Amino acid sequence: MTKIAPIALTIGEPGGIGPELSLKVWLRRHDDGLAPFCVLAPLGILENACREHGKNVPLKVISDIAETASVFDHALPVLAIADAESPVVTGIASASTANVVIESITKAVDLARNGAASAVVTNPIQKSALYAAGFKHPGHTEFLAELAGPGTIPVMMLANSKLRVVPLTIHIALSDVMNSLTPELIIEQCEITAAALQRDFGIANPRLAVAGLNPHAGEDGTMGTEEQTIMAPAIATLRAKGLDVIGPMPADTMFHEEARTNYDVALCPYHDQALIPVKTLDFHGGVNVTLGLPFIRTSPDHGTALNIAGQGIARPDSLIAALKMAAEMAEKRLLTGA
Repeated sequence: MTKIAPIALTIGEPGGIGPELSLKVWLRRHDDGLAPFCVLAPLGILENACREHGKNVPLKVISDIAETASVFDHALPVLAIADAESPVVTGIASASTANVVIESITKAVDLARNGAASAVVTNPIQKSALYAAGFKHPGHTEFLAELAGPGTIPVMMLANSKLRVVPLTIHIALSDVMNSLTPELIIEQCEITAAALQRDFGIANPRLAVAGLNPHAGEDGTMGTEEQTIMAPAIATLRAKGLDVIGPMPADTMFHEEARTNYDVALCPYHDQALIPVKTLDFHGGVNVTLGLPFIRTSPDHGTALNIAGQGIARPDSLIAALKMAAEMAEKRLLTGA
């Protein structure tokens, strides 16, 4: 493995499964060949998680992320941040702990932007608790884009061992998709995706497949004309620019095993059209990757799981996959000088 800088792991929602998962992935560091990482969190939150779960995880507070590698083998490195405004209650998301969530993310991004961290891996956040504390962003991705600086256009990609997908529209009502899906959006998202696959995944000539919006991709306009009026012109423009793009393809026949050999990523008009196949194929190994940022960011493809927090049953598979993917992407950037 190429020697990369440590990975910055955020704590996520303190009342959720983030603290438990942070302990569990460190315990799996050797079995899963994880690159060194540190957790950005108040020490007390992780100490409490150790008590709750009976995990004998030695914790070591570090003052500089550069200390991570020397600590990682024998203790979980903790880059301590300010305590929450009130005590954390496992299983409950509270606006009074929003300061921990925000500081953990902000500090991790700062470390990645100045090169001290090779990547940011984020534990899940509870948006409702952040909104109650005055958080103004629709979600994690939009906040990261703001921290990245003006002009940043983030693209959400979900990936696992079997499939990569990009939803062209994300958290909007299905009735709003038609007005949001434009040739400009398709072109922009495809170009960002192709560039990221080249830079961060080592795919020299990425093959992109665009799913149709309507049943049977509109069937020559008899079931909708968006494929003809919006999607086909965008794909033609992308091809003229030299990108390998196919579509619009009928979504019901593009995700079986044989069909998946024809492309490196599928771009889908709406959220569930993309996320259902990727989660069905490998639910526990899914990773959320934000493309288009000047730093690497991955995250487990699940939520805060408040309903099982504190029970010791949260599976670390997706966070392990996110840490491994972040390290692999960082190695690619280091090797290419990107």
